[in-house]
Amino acid sequence: MFVLSHYNSVLVSKSRNRVMSGVSNGDAASVKKLPSVKFTKLFIDGEFVDSVSGKTFESIDPRSGEVIASISEGDKEDIDIAVKAARHAFDFGPWPRMSGADRAKILMKWAELIDEHAEELATLDAIDAGKLYHTCKNLEVPASANTLRYYAGAADKIHGEVLKMSREFHAYTLLEPVGVVGHITPWNFPNTMFYIKVAPSLAAGCTMVVKPAEQTPLSALYNAHLSKLAGIPDGVINVVTGFGPTAGAALSSHMDVDKVSFTGSTQTGREIMQAAAKSNLKQVSLELGGKSPLIIFDDADVEKAAELALIGILYNKGEVCVASSRVFVQEGIYDEFEKKLLEKAKAWVVGDPFDPKVQQGPQVDKEQFEKILSYIEHGKREGATLLTGGKTLGNKGYFIEPTIFSDIKDDMLIAQDEIFGPVMALKKFKSIEEAIKSANNSKYGLAAGIVTKNLDTANTVSRSIRAGTVWINCYFAFGDDVPFGGYKMSGFGKDHGLEALHKYLQVKSVVTPLYNSPWL
Repeated sequence: MFVLSHYNSVLVSKSRNRVMSGVSNGDAASVKKLPSVKFTKLFIDGEFVDSVSGKTFESIDPRSGEVIASISEGDKEDIDIAVKAARHAFDFGPWPRMSGADRAKILMKWAELIDEHAEELATLDAIDAGKLYHTCKNLEVPASANTLRYYAGAADKIHGEVLKMSREFHAYTLLEPVGVVGHITPWNFPNTMFYIKVAPSLAAGCTMVVKPAEQTPLSALYNAHLSKLAGIPDGVINVVTGFGPTAGAALSSHMDVDKVSFTGSTQTGREIMQAAAKSNLKQVSLELGGKSPLIIFDDADVEKAAELALIGILYNKGEVCVASSRVFVQEGIYDEFEKKLLEKAKAWVVGDPFDPKVQQGPQVDKEQFEKILSYIEHGKREGATLLTGGKTLGNKGYFIEPTIFSDIKDDMLIAQDEIFGPVMALKKFKSIEEAIKSANNSKYGLAAGIVTKNLDTANTVSRSIRAGTVWINCYFAFGDDVPFGGYKMSGFGKDHGLEALHKYLQVKSVVTPLYNSPWL
C-alpha cells in the first residue's frame, strides 16, 4: 500500500504550519468541481440493476452532512440473486477454467483502467469517506492497481506438490479455488480494501459477491464497472450495496457461499463467525480491530520519532486499524518528545480534503464522529491529561481536532478500546520490560511499532510483542508482498502476500497405487 517512515513520509509538508479553525475556504466543494455519481445500482451478473425491493439509502458527504446520491439497498433477496450468479459463474463459467496466464492478462488490463480512472476513484473516496483527494489519487489508487498486478503475476504460479509416500503409492496435491467468496469491506479504505480482497481471490479462480460498507459504496460500484471493461466475465464479480444486518448477514449465512472474508469491527467479526458456523461451516478470514502500540526508546531521534508518532495516529484522520493509538516513550526523552509532538499536532491542518494544504479531512460519518467525541469525554473523566485538541472544527461536517492525552494508565478506556479517530494515548515508561508489558496489555494484536537505534532492543521487543506486524523505525510500511493480519481479537487469516492467495485455495490430495516400481 504505502510506507511512512522516519526518512520517507509522503504526507508531511514543512510548509504546513497551522491548524484550520474550520473547513478550508468555508466550502468543502470550493477547491474542486465534483463530477456526478455515475453508478448507484447493484452490480449483478454483469449488469447494474435496481434492488428487488426498489429501496434506496443515502450516501452522505462527511464534509457537509449533505446527500451525495441515493444508492440501491440490497437485501437478502438480492444477495440470493448475486450468489446464484456467482455460483453459476464458478460451476459453469470460464473464469475458474482459464489458464492462470489468461486470468493474468485480464487483471493487468484492469490495472491499466484503474490508472486511467484514478481521478474519479480518488474523488469518490474523498466525497464518500472524507479521505484526502491527493493522497488517494497519487498513492492509494495507484497502489490498488499494483495490487492487481502483483496477483496477476501469481495467477499462473499456483502449483501443488509431488509427495513421496512411504508406501507403494504415488501422491500429489492440487490447489483448487475455494469457490464462491463473500467479501465484506470496511469504510476507511474503500477502494484499497476492495482490491486487497478481490485481487487474490480472482487470481485463485474464485467468483464472488462484494458487500461494501454502507457508508462508502461509491468506489466499489465504479470498480465493478471497470471490471466489466477489463473483460471479467459476467457473474464473476457482483457488488451488492446495503446494510450489515441485512445484506451482510445474508451473505455470511448463505448456504452457497464457500468462504467469507471480512475486515471491520471485532463485534461484527464474531457475528460473521456465528453465521458461518450455523449455516454451511464456510471458511472465514477476519481482519478486525486494533490498539497498536508505538514504543519509542531513549536513543531515538526525537524529531523523527515525533513525526512518526503523529502520522501514525492522524493518517486518514485516525480511521486506520493499525493506527499508533498508544504511544509509549522512555523517560529519558519523554519531555522533549512531548514538546515536539505538541508542536507538530498544533500545526496539523484540518479541513477540505480536496485542498492540497490539508492533512486531515472529516470523520467518515456522524455516528463515528460522535463516537470519537464520546471517547474524548471518557478520557477526561478517567483522569487523563488532555494536552491538545478534543474539540470539533467548523459549523458543518464531521471535523475533529488532533487530540493527545497524557498520564495514561493501561486500564483506561481510551487505552483499551479502539477509538478509530485522531486520538492518541501517551505514556511514559522506564524499562524494556515495562514497555513490553504495557504493549501486550490489550485484547488486540494487529500491529506495533518500535523506534530505536539498538539492534538488540529491536530484536527483543519485536519478538516479545504479540502482534501480526511489527515495524522497526518505520510505520504503515505495507506491501503487496508482505502478509498482514492479526493476533488475538484482531482476527486471523492474512491479507497481502502469497498467504492471501492461498486463503482462497484449498488443497486436494490425489493418491494412486504404484505397481512393480523399482523404488518407492
